[in-house]
Amino acid sequence: MNRILEKIQKIGIVPVVVLDDPKDAAPLAEALCKGGLPCAEVTFRTAAAEESIRIMTECFPDMLVGAGTVLTIEQADRARAAGARFIVSPGLNPAVVRHCMEIGIPVIPGTATPSDVEAAMGLGLDVVKFFPAEQAGGIAMIKAMSAPYTQMKFMPTGGVNAQNLNTYLASDKVLACGGSWMVKKELIASGQFDKIRQLTKEAVETMLGFRLKHIGINCQSADEAEQTAGFFERLFGFAKDPRDVSFFAGTAIEAMNSKGRGTMGHIAIGANSVERARNYLEMLGCQFDESTAKYENGKLTFIYIAGEVSGFAVHLTQN
Repeated sequence: MNRILEKIQKIGIVPVVVLDDPKDAAPLAEALCKGGLPCAEVTFRTAAAEESIRIMTECFPDMLVGAGTVLTIEQADRARAAGARFIVSPGLNPAVVRHCMEIGIPVIPGTATPSDVEAAMGLGLDVVKFFPAEQAGGIAMIKAMSAPYTQMKFMPTGGVNAQNLNTYLASDKVLACGGSWMVKKELIASGQFDKIRQLTKEAVETMLGFRLKHIGINCQSADEAEQTAGFFERLFGFAKDPRDVSFFAGTAIEAMNSKGRGTMGHIAIGANSVERARNYLEMLGCQFDESTAKYENGKLTFIYIAGEVSGFAVHLTQN
């Protein structure tokens, strides 16, 4: 898969933006980045799109800015010249797709049927947009349609919102979701960029689904670990559950048979996608111990954050 598309997959949500005035480009980009989504698909439906892309890429060079609703080769060229790093179209125009591939910019054309997907495959693509997602059958349609096309990934756009976002992202056929609920046109027009930042942060939190899974306590021996788990079982009814290297008390407390990571122990934080969670936390300055990473079917499912917090090591694990 193309490197830009891999970055989009790690980000998870592509805000679909309509800008009528280039003056809104920089504050909008800042709000998205601070909210945790350094990405935007700026639609070419307005005269301000080209200049807005230029401003966003110049002011925030690390931001992944693309052009949406690209219908012609001429628009694709203008978008690329303005700094767009990827192209999105509502439908599949073979001439536009071929041109984008020739000039070396990733293109995500719209599809809604198996015939569309096969046409995209014939052009050498492994990622397509699914549009309009909800009206075209939603996640059920993606699952049914994608079954014969095992290598194809989809970016559903159209009707995606905070309520159905994770239904889409739970599928391994979905690369990322395009959505506009955090960047509504009226919010941009009225300059409510703090509100956009808040909605963006809420969208990221919904996508990642962080939650405390358990707290690990370092013990000196298996006997001490069993006694520790037994304490919580006796007093609070948390059932003792022996494991390979520890005893659990219920699901929230793990007593280690010997000293594990962390001076005091460890804290496990669950996430809907460990890979996207790592990407987000790295933007916040976190570093990770790659030697602790675990994968299942090529997907990251476990990794420790480098260092300790008040004597506890912290790791991410799959919800």
